[in-house]
Amino acid sequence: MEPATIRKLDEAVVNRIAAGEIIQRPANALKEMVENSLDAKATSIQVVVKVGGLKSLQIQDNGSGIRREDLGIVCERFTTSKLQSFEDLSAIDTYGFRGEALASISHVAHLTIITKTRNEQCAFRASYEDGKLKGEIKTCAANQGTQISVEDLFYNVPMRKQALKAPNEEFQKISDVIAKYAVHNPQTGFMLKKFGENATIRTQAKSTVQNNIKLIYGPSIGKALLKVAFDNEILGLTVDGHITNVNFSLKKGIFLLFINHRAVESANLKKAIDQVYSLYLPKGMAPFVYLSIELHPTNVDVNVHPTKHEVHFLHEDEIVEQIKEAVERALLGANASRTFYTQALLPGASNPDSVKLNDSSSDKSRLDYKFVRTSHNDQKLEKFFGINISRNASFSGTDKTEKITPRREKHFKDTKLTSILNLRKSIEDDCDRDLRKIFSELTFVGVIDRTHALIQYDTKMFLTSTKVLCEELCYQILLFNFGNFARMDFANPLPLLELATLALQDSESGWTEEDGSKQELAERIKEILITKAPLMREYFNLCISAEGNLESIPIVIEEYIPSMAHLPIFLLRLATEVEWDDEQECFQTFCRETAMYYARVACTKNEQEYKWEAEHAVYSTIKQYFIPPKAFAKNGSLLQVANLPDLYRVFERC
Repeated sequence: MEPATIRKLDEAVVNRIAAGEIIQRPANALKEMVENSLDAKATSIQVVVKVGGLKSLQIQDNGSGIRREDLGIVCERFTTSKLQSFEDLSAIDTYGFRGEALASISHVAHLTIITKTRNEQCAFRASYEDGKLKGEIKTCAANQGTQISVEDLFYNVPMRKQALKAPNEEFQKISDVIAKYAVHNPQTGFMLKKFGENATIRTQAKSTVQNNIKLIYGPSIGKALLKVAFDNEILGLTVDGHITNVNFSLKKGIFLLFINHRAVESANLKKAIDQVYSLYLPKGMAPFVYLSIELHPTNVDVNVHPTKHEVHFLHEDEIVEQIKEAVERALLGANASRTFYTQALLPGASNPDSVKLNDSSSDKSRLDYKFVRTSHNDQKLEKFFGINISRNASFSGTDKTEKITPRREKHFKDTKLTSILNLRKSIEDDCDRDLRKIFSELTFVGVIDRTHALIQYDTKMFLTSTKVLCEELCYQILLFNFGNFARMDFANPLPLLELATLALQDSESGWTEEDGSKQELAERIKEILITKAPLMREYFNLCISAEGNLESIPIVIEEYIPSMAHLPIFLLRLATEVEWDDEQECFQTFCRETAMYYARVACTKNEQEYKWEAEHAVYSTIKQYFIPPKAFAKNGSLLQVANLPDLYRVFERC
């Protein structure tokens, strides 16, 4: 048999193979473009995705832009402004250096660049295919920076396209990339959204690592963070990061690692940190870890893998050991605050420890089925499903971009306003005493879903409607705590005009063309809220500046964070549904609308965070302060689902 002839591959085939090593999925393409934006010193990076990035992936920044004379070669392989000789790799301080990212994308997608430098009078638009300029470079209008549009990714590599996961899973991988870089680059504002939908990630420029972790990964993680930082001059090592304490854990751990500001992976370091946490966390649970490691560039080899997610560095064993010891010190230093559960008894029950087995005076007449297990730890639903939702006793943070002022003790401030006194009295007069006893002596059992939970009272089990109860609870707190609210401050005030526009784009707003221009309506909403700002600031600590920026919202329930996804609609309804002209109706409708907002839970809220808030914030406050209206005995907000004596008789017959 004659040997096969060796032939040189066609250049297009070579380029597509090379592109496949770098651009494995939409998230890889985005990572390369985000790094280019950061290298361009962008302070704003916005990403819009269609169909998981396969249909369209667009990134826009306000960086330095690309010069007009460089547009002709910008998508050719091995063209870069960041490297001139191989020796430069030993001191590389940028993300990119190979000049392959845009070239690779252009070989497997339709790529368009719109860019403007600071010195150019206009922007330029160019399209690329297979690394080459397609057509002429055209002038256009745009702000300083660069916008790159990647369309029909893998249109010419069908097997790669078929191997990818569902669009939602690809979007999640894209979201993971943005989350990592937003945490590590708090000086830059990031925005990620699906086309035609609200942003799923939005951070502000000039933020902090800790704020962005809380914003993106949830306030429960944000509150549990411990600082890890140290220097080692001998190893030329600087470590700065945040890890969660031993009260917090996840089923699937989160490990963010940056070496010399490059997102990388290190199996050895992750294994070492997991070993430390295994001494503290339940089996199968893991922590959140963010670490930024800086080494002298000569000790790091970044030219290991086309995707640059792997690096090699000198003294790896010593560095891993140093970091492991730092994590141990941080956890040991915070271990004194670890939460331990103790037995909680229903009101009136005797302490089991005080009853002696042979004590003839003890009550022997009570049957076994009359005893109710009330240990807070034992009776949780999570126990039976292997779920751990422990959380620190104190908690701060709001949606993603705000900080909380020091909390005030819960007390009701006296007021002389007849309207408020009348509204309070109507609540008190409508109280159902039987329901009040149930709620004041409840024992929380567990969350069923986003709208239902189980509570226990004496020997009975009840199914509750969390949203209905929370809404009425917030309404009552807004009236009884009138004029005495702590507040959640937004680190960067939110423009009312933008929020009103977002609200009008939401189908929930009910906007139709007959209502007029969205822009004009948004302006009118802004004017109304600015006019009423002094009242809202004085009585509810909802603060709006004279320029029309939302600065803060009130803390209604301690430890509870309202869903920022519903904030635009809330502000729209304040402008349109509150009866501002009559004092009592004004306060009543304002409190109703605010309560409705605080009771809504966006599907984007972390499941673990929601469960914690439901138990430790909502139902804990219900137990202390809730005055159940008579109507709640019939509206389905509380349904008995089990009674221990009845169950006992059923089992006796079996």
